[in-house]
Amino acid sequence: MPGYPAIGLFLLAALVLLLIPGPAVLNIVACSATHGRRAGLVCVLGTHAATLIHVTAAAAGLSALLVSSALALSTLKYVGAAYLIYLGAQALLTKDGDEQAPMPAPKRSGELFAQGFWVNLLNPKTALFFFAFLPQFLDPARGSPAIQIFIFGALFVTLGSCTDGAYALLAGSVGHWIRGDGRFRRVRRVVTGGIYIGLGLTAAFASPEKK
Repeated sequence: MPGYPAIGLFLLAALVLLLIPGPAVLNIVACSATHGRRAGLVCVLGTHAATLIHVTAAAAGLSALLVSSALALSTLKYVGAAYLIYLGAQALLTKDGDEQAPMPAPKRSGELFAQGFWVNLLNPKTALFFFAFLPQFLDPARGSPAIQIFIFGALFVTLGSCTDGAYALLAGSVGHWIRGDGRFRRVRRVVTGGIYIGLGLTAAFASPEKK
């Protein structure tokens, strides 16, 4: 069991990192602003289901494999980038229709969950983050490193669910006022598509060492 000072320091560092928007947060904001707060919260659940897999991989040493294997890292990096670009192209190619037409029906919960899951799971920087970040708080004298990683990972998921949930609620509240404006729909579609494509291109061309 990690010591309380280590847990406190970890939570402080994790909070700072979680408040900085990354691909997962931007995806949650886009889902919530477009489809409502409930959709955003479902996307949060998918996001942190993927986080649990990254935590498990870190505990099992798979993150070390990703770091040491250029092929595995490159494959994961480009698959994740391609998925982000796909989401952006899908948004840009959606027809506007009549400006006064009602908003499209929200995606099903399973689709929203899957979108949050894959955006986070296919981000290699998340795996690298856990590999580099979690070991800094481990103390071999306090038991199994794997168990300590699981504890820190569970704390990270809990804290991340709260911060990402706050992003989803805020974006959903703003979206509630603007979703009915037909003119906003086109702007939202272009901005959302541009964000996804930009994130995908950045992930594709950025070196793994950069954050």
